[in-house]
Amino acid sequence: MPEIDTGNTAWVLVAAALVMLMTPGLGFFYGGFTRHKNVLATIMQSFIVVALVGVQWVVIGYSLTFAPSVGGGFIGNLDFFGLRDVGLAPSDVYATSIPHEAFMIFQAMFAIITPALITGAFAERAKFSTFLVFMLLWSFLVYDPVAHWVFSADGWLSAFNFPSGIDALDFAGGTAIHVNAGAASLAAALLFGRRKGYGTEAMEPSNTTYIVLGAAILWFGWFGFNAGSAGAASGQEANAFVVTNTAAAAAAVTWMLMSWIFSGKPSVIGAAAGAVAGLVAITPASGFVQPMEAIAIGVGAGIFCYLAVRLRARTSVDDSLDVVGVHGVGGTWGALATGLFAVAAVSGIAGLDGATHGRPDQLVDQLVAIGAVWGYSFVVTAIILKVLDLTLGLRVKEHEEIVGLDASQHGERAYVIEEVGTLPVLPPQPVQQAVEAAQAAIRSRSSAPVPPGAAGT
Repeated sequence: MPEIDTGNTAWVLVAAALVMLMTPGLGFFYGGFTRHKNVLATIMQSFIVVALVGVQWVVIGYSLTFAPSVGGGFIGNLDFFGLRDVGLAPSDVYATSIPHEAFMIFQAMFAIITPALITGAFAERAKFSTFLVFMLLWSFLVYDPVAHWVFSADGWLSAFNFPSGIDALDFAGGTAIHVNAGAASLAAALLFGRRKGYGTEAMEPSNTTYIVLGAAILWFGWFGFNAGSAGAASGQEANAFVVTNTAAAAAAVTWMLMSWIFSGKPSVIGAAAGAVAGLVAITPASGFVQPMEAIAIGVGAGIFCYLAVRLRARTSVDDSLDVVGVHGVGGTWGALATGLFAVAAVSGIAGLDGATHGRPDQLVDQLVAIGAVWGYSFVVTAIILKVLDLTLGLRVKEHEEIVGLDASQHGERAYVIEEVGTLPVLPPQPVQQAVEAAQAAIRSRSSAPVPPGAAGT
């Protein structure tokens, strides 16, 4: 067996655990944004993806992503099916100083969190059974191919063998993860349609503390996400750690200031969302840029993502938790910024520089990768969702949405409301009674006479 570096192995395993923690953290972040009747269902969507994709990755996902290419760098073959030949010895290609299994499980955490990101686009209205099928199909048909393009040694967008063909720089997944999830989220928001009452009813976040807690867990876990991505405890890893924190901090301050300027108050939610936007944007660049450039990337993320969220709010698109604005726009900006600011001194690869360091053609490679991932992910996601809508149905029934997904999909509640002051509160209705009450409300609403002149309004 080739010699294994114990320090590198220990760091990569710790980094994998940090990235795993990010997905439940995402559940809290998303759950805090939803209404109280959907908090548990929203957290469940992130939690169950850890289990669902965790199995898919071992059976076939890792092979499709990292086995040698078939189809000109489009998808991996089945050499690693069921983790065949993925053992305790290092890989000949990837992270060659640690066990192959350690590299595999680190990459598994990326495969898990990417589809979980999309759940924010259709929060509060997805049928759970169809959701499970969608997560598996999306992982198989979208994430695995795109990750192969970008991360595999012979993927058609990979800079693994720089310079050769299109060398899209993506240190930790800005294109393969965030642009990919952002494009899929746009398709999902359009195909699922708007929530009942969207635009006419208040849909305020139910738990701002969950939002801040989730953002803090994501920030903490992101050190493993970025600093673990070279597969070794090295100078490049240390730089990735520093620039990750720096960009997140700059973006949090920027978004807070933007909200202060435009709304008159420094938003707590805005600071949390800004930190996440900065983390998204620095992800592809973290192994290639220096700290001062990380500040520029963070400031750009705070501005661009804030404006994208405000712009989306003026449209009829119900991207419930603004996944497109934060991950799609943030990932796109981060991929472009990598092409601008990359410097060979960080990566240690001669000539691997961005446009500001004398290689404007790197920006062209980044644009090709961004366009390819946006187009492929959006189209294939839309096809998957349309087929599922025609066969299984994407959304819960109207009365189930009114009751909330916690009760209608899982038969449980995130909160039990007790007495408020001196006013007695009735005990929580059993789930079936709540469903029947919602159905009765719908029937009475549909049978009510239409006031004169109100038709068509």
